[in-house]
Amino acid sequence: MSFREGLIKARSHIVFVVALLCGLGLVIFLENLTNAPGVQDAEKEEQFQKERDMMAPFEALTPVPLAEPRAATADELEYAKIAWRYFENNTNPDTGLCNSADKYPSTTMWETGSYIIATISAERLGIITSDDAKGRLTKVITALTAQRLVEDAFPNKAYDTRSNEVVDYANKPVELGIGWSALDMARIIGTLDLVQLYHPEMAPQVRNLMGRWPLNRLVRDGELMGGNLADGAFRVDQEGRVGYEQYAAKAMMLFGFDMYRSYDASANLMVKEVQGVPIPVDNRLHRNITPAFATSEPYLFDGVEFGFDARSHRFASALFMAQEARYNETGILTAVTETHVKGAPYFVYSTIWGGGADWAVMSFPGERFDSKRTMATKAAFAWNALFATEYTQKLRDAIIPHVETERGFPEGLYESGQPNASVTANTNALVLASISYTVFGPLHRVGK
Repeated sequence: MSFREGLIKARSHIVFVVALLCGLGLVIFLENLTNAPGVQDAEKEEQFQKERDMMAPFEALTPVPLAEPRAATADELEYAKIAWRYFENNTNPDTGLCNSADKYPSTTMWETGSYIIATISAERLGIITSDDAKGRLTKVITALTAQRLVEDAFPNKAYDTRSNEVVDYANKPVELGIGWSALDMARIIGTLDLVQLYHPEMAPQVRNLMGRWPLNRLVRDGELMGGNLADGAFRVDQEGRVGYEQYAAKAMMLFGFDMYRSYDASANLMVKEVQGVPIPVDNRLHRNITPAFATSEPYLFDGVEFGFDARSHRFASALFMAQEARYNETGILTAVTETHVKGAPYFVYSTIWGGGADWAVMSFPGERFDSKRTMATKAAFAWNALFATEYTQKLRDAIIPHVETERGFPEGLYESGQPNASVTANTNALVLASISYTVFGPLHRVGK
């Protein structure tokens, strides 16, 4: 066969190779064009400008000055002892786990983190001894190390405090579990760092516990990923919204995780004006169901545990200013966040902005329950610790007559004037952490 005949027979292959080379050349050309310094610089500048525009209302806002550390008063030490009584009453002597609500034998990783924070805060304040704190923390870590995990990976969203068994939110045993919460995991991880900080001799126990969890699976491309059971199988979803997402990112960064997307609040930020104040709101749906909720909660935890950064200080100040402005306009003491309530729906988000409206009170699925709006004990104590203004003192003073000295602090006061009499781990832990903050500053920054 002549060269010419061979060339003719191979023509289809030659055309394919030439086309492939041309295509490859085009891809390289376009990639080089896109990555050219001028294009990159323009794209970065456009992105930076969007972020600057989004943050501008908060940059123009003067943050509320932070309170200076001071000695606790005799009354404040008594309040701390009352809050600690909750944990004395609700810690199971066998498992070492603490109930999420008074006499309700169930807990989550979030509320177990609250118990750790309460224990360290009580130790800092001298309410319990270092040996007592270490004994309690050891039992908690032992219980966590023994827990059956979901997908052999992470703690379930709920456990029975009596048996340490996997349960659903009704505290009923479930074989597969109900999934894991990335936010709850970040909180327990942040509090385990506190255990190492205040009791460095316990670091090997902490490392052993955390070695059970494949923590790299919690983070994908700088975002937190939670697991949810759907149709008998676990589905992994991005978890966290503005406020909570940045709080959780700080905890994960303590252990070296790159949380660049979660920490960047501007990427998913929108601004809503409430009482003439710009409010930071996430532009994604809450649980993919209803417009996101803006509450005090993540900023209170951020402030007393980590200490504010410049951005969270401005965001927290904005939320606080709107609540004080509502009081000035209506005469109604306003310190809203998420709270337990007696009876259905049992848990509500009292928002500054949520579900498309100012001051909405919403259940998890997005139903309105505005009659359940609560002046929250934990918000009153934490705002007073962080800012110590005349208004925060009014908030705290309003709740004191309603405290149950043998049970701990209630969730707060409904705007009808009636107590929201639920008593919970999260509220009493934040009371303790707030008084600890008043004396020593943030938990993650200051030693004993």
